[in-house]
Amino acid sequence: MTVVALCQINPWVGHISYNLEKILNYVEECEQRKIDLAVFPECAISGYPLEDLVLKPHFLEKVELTLQKLAQATQNLSTAVLVGAPWLLSGKIVNAALLVSKGKIEALIPKHILPNYGVFDEKRIFQSGPLPTPVLFQGIRLGIMICEDLWFPEPSRHLQQQGAEILIVLNGSPFDLTKQHRRYEVAKARVQETGLPLLYVNMVGGQDHLVFDGRSFVLAANQALLTESPAFTESLSEVYLYRDEHKIIPKVSCLLSLKDQDALGLLYQSLVLGLQDYVQKNGFQGVLLGLSGGIDSALVAALAVDALGAERVHCAMMPSPYTSLESLQDAEAIRDYLGTSYDILSIEPAMMAYQSILQDSFQGKTRDITEENIQSRARGMILMALSNKLGWMVLSTGNKSEMAVGYATLYGDMCGGYNPLKDVYKTQVFALARWRNTHFQEGFLGPKGPVMPERVITKPPSAELKPNQKDQDSLPEYEILDAILYNLIEEDQSIEEIVSQGHTEQEVVKVYRLLERA
Repeated sequence: MTVVALCQINPWVGHISYNLEKILNYVEECEQRKIDLAVFPECAISGYPLEDLVLKPHFLEKVELTLQKLAQATQNLSTAVLVGAPWLLSGKIVNAALLVSKGKIEALIPKHILPNYGVFDEKRIFQSGPLPTPVLFQGIRLGIMICEDLWFPEPSRHLQQQGAEILIVLNGSPFDLTKQHRRYEVAKARVQETGLPLLYVNMVGGQDHLVFDGRSFVLAANQALLTESPAFTESLSEVYLYRDEHKIIPKVSCLLSLKDQDALGLLYQSLVLGLQDYVQKNGFQGVLLGLSGGIDSALVAALAVDALGAERVHCAMMPSPYTSLESLQDAEAIRDYLGTSYDILSIEPAMMAYQSILQDSFQGKTRDITEENIQSRARGMILMALSNKLGWMVLSTGNKSEMAVGYATLYGDMCGGYNPLKDVYKTQVFALARWRNTHFQEGFLGPKGPVMPERVITKPPSAELKPNQKDQDSLPEYEILDAILYNLIEEDQSIEEIVSQGHTEQEVVKVYRLLERA
């Protein structure tokens, strides 16, 4: 029997010493558990995605020195290590998997298929390696692939033809709401084509605009899902490989018993982890945001407190003459629910100052969106001033629906170093707020009960930049807006296709034009 550990870790791009220390801690635990092979994700040594960092020669030299340190650390260990790293191979930079054992690098397997779509840019920074061939380990011929190699049949088929007995895939696969289902379908296809069991190891953690969800898994040769690692948390899962005549049979000590992971819970967790890692990995002491009493800023405040703790979150209510008493009360109530620090900083003096400065230039012009944008920009100026003085990063609070159609102000509510809701539609904002008010998960640093008053969720959304303003004065109902935007943005559908689904042509054309202009 050979024991393999799926080591699902959160590496830090560029922080090689941190990553090495984390890997060594896992290897030490594996040694104590008498595990034969510890498997880590794609580019676990360096973090992922690397972008132009991997093009710097000194960085690749440091990676190589680090792999030598890892090899030295295994000299007297029974546990071997399979780990991902960028590597300079015959003058070419490759994305590689390296098998390290007994003080040496025993094998190096370059990634064959390089993704170059969506968030991936690997053809620019890496060179493609040859089709992988099996690696012999403790009498088992391992078919090792890296991430994108799984998504096409050729690498796994070549490994099977060369005698591989099990497929092991190292991954840096980012999260989206449908990704795990697609991973299963692709992995099952490779298992069906080759007749081989498959071990899938994915990283976790936030890195800039991406979040990695982990959820490593094991498929038997009959495509049965044996186990799945938890989402958005580091973990170590043991897999036992037995030989039955000419086949390798994987077994697990903990059979699959996943809790119901609803889509909203997964989405909320991803937003918390993405924000948490962005702040931690960039060295910010804390964050601040404008708290309007509306649902977007309330949700961002809740995410920030769950990610960082209330002591690292500062909220500023910046009322204008158009701010309702209800909004003031709701912002204060949100502060009370979350326990953050809180300032009330009126922007009325700034509005009057701008009016005085611009009155001659605006002579004879009627009030319009200009005066509304001045209010938003005054708030952005205040938040940036607080950020400069306190050293805390500003979080912007605009959701994807409003940003997509330009219902936002440049240099105003678009100010900020990070936007947790940048890929969250408005209807999802409402759903996430309701979910968090009734759910709490281990690891959240916020309250176990509700995070905002029910009224924040149920009242009609308003920017409150003029009397009696409502979002729906300018935009379609959010259910309609989001359905049209989803089809335009995510599905790349035409106006005609969307109209055929029951929307009026007038609605679709309006949203299309807003999106294109924005």
